[in-house]
Amino acid sequence: MTRRRAMTSAALVAAFAVSTACGGPADAPALAKVVLAKDVVVDGLRSPWAVTFLSAEEALVTEKHGGLLRIHLQTKDVVSVSGLPGDLVDDIGVETPSDNGGLFDVALDPDFAANRRIYLSYAAKGDGGRTTKVVRGVLEGYALTDLETLLVAEPYTDGEYHHYGGGLIFGADGMLYITIGERLYDERDEPDLPIAQDVADRRGKIYRLTPDGRPPADNPDFGAEASPGLYALGVRAAQGLALHPETGDIWFSEHGTRQGDEINRLRAGANYGWPIRTSGGYRHPDYAPPEIDADFTAPEWHWLQTVAPTGLVFYRGTEFPTWRDDLIVSGLSRGSLWRIKFENRTIVSVEELFVHDRARSRDVAVSPDGALYMLTDTLFESGEDGRLRYTGEPGGSLIRIRNAASAGSAGQRVIAAALCPGQ
Repeated sequence: MTRRRAMTSAALVAAFAVSTACGGPADAPALAKVVLAKDVVVDGLRSPWAVTFLSAEEALVTEKHGGLLRIHLQTKDVVSVSGLPGDLVDDIGVETPSDNGGLFDVALDPDFAANRRIYLSYAAKGDGGRTTKVVRGVLEGYALTDLETLLVAEPYTDGEYHHYGGGLIFGADGMLYITIGERLYDERDEPDLPIAQDVADRRGKIYRLTPDGRPPADNPDFGAEASPGLYALGVRAAQGLALHPETGDIWFSEHGTRQGDEINRLRAGANYGWPIRTSGGYRHPDYAPPEIDADFTAPEWHWLQTVAPTGLVFYRGTEFPTWRDDLIVSGLSRGSLWRIKFENRTIVSVEELFVHDRARSRDVAVSPDGALYMLTDTLFESGEDGRLRYTGEPGGSLIRIRNAASAGSAGQRVIAAALCPGQ
């Protein structure tokens, strides 16, 4: 066990992009004003990937560089949790600057208060190369014990350091949902039957398992050759998963190649089409996917620009009352954060946050007391042209996003815009 003291910095305050002036009657309520502010809680993280909360005061943060941290949000003490899997690949940048390996998501068991179990996904190294792996263990103070393997996304492959997936979430049904990427960088390397379309290949899929790793009896039937626990297929590089607190729907983010970044609603038995169908283009325009007779599920939303969406969460706090049930989505490309509004499960508007204070955002989460947090990852920096520059040093922060208009903000430099009612 190692202990690190968090570095703190002054609050960073940025604007929400508003394209139109507030309309409506002159006596419209003043509560519409929102001033978005960033408070750095913990700095100096090593490419953080995911955050989840043990309580309103404590969080667990994973680092792609191989650390699981237990962070006290008030005292800002940071303690490394010991007992991580021995086959964890934590060599960011050692073999290639674009290596996506490391420790990925962390989720709490639905009965965590009683059994203290947590679930981890990560890039694992073994005979033949690497793959995505999911384990669970018992969190005892600052140590992880009793590790059990739940899923190994075989085959292990060499020379493929991309798109591991690794998203974890428990659904309203108490089942564990897992995203597994197809791991290819170039679609020209696809076999005749593309990886994400091959039900016998564990890559490029979404799985639904019981908390102890068994396939539930009511999972979709993809045939006798299908990977155990298979729930949906046709996925390229899905990472983030979010549970709607009222409908129980699960939504996930998906990386395209040339554009084609998507937001999808998870449906049992769905085929999301990759690489036969895409809302963007291919990395190489001469790639011609095979014809497959299948029903494909279209995305609920796709961006026209590259966003590289990662973590996402439905907002349920009170600090931003007009944001209730909106989907907050983090993005790596150029550094972006998005707010997506729904009406009856349909996306009706998409707005970008912090356009004057961009930071490559890896995850967003809401604490038990309703506070909104984000993780940044500075292993790469984005230039004005949108191109990424490798910094050679894993970095990042845990940041609290707050409404500076709802509380005293004396002494802070505010660059902000007032939001209209309902925005």
